[in-house]
Amino acid sequence: MTVPRFGRIGEGEAAPAGGESLDELAAAGGARVERIASRAMANGCWYDQPHAEFVLLVAGAARLGFTDGTERALAAGDWVVLPAGCRHRVVWTDPGCETLWLAVHLPPD
Repeated sequence: MTVPRFGRIGEGEAAPAGGESLDELAAAGGARVERIASRAMANGCWYDQPHAEFVLLVAGAARLGFTDGTERALAAGDWVVLPAGCRHRVVWTDPGCETLWLAVHLPPD
């Protein structure tokens, strides 16, 4: 018999100042669900993934930057679907509190 797993999105490794922690919550069929916690993070690293990603900002605040120079502010409850090949980066997360993300990496088409 398969046993269900339970958890709380607010529980997990705390984010270090200026960085992030990542916990994989589930994976199956080429999809992966991650809990990401960040604090005062501004990262110059561009993400360019071969798969689409659904991201929900659960708590805190953040800004995402895109290669065309635009930025998008996110608050708790906001979500985005980043298509495969959409270059983006985390420009800022709130230094006053932990920013909590739920990311679903979708299987490649």
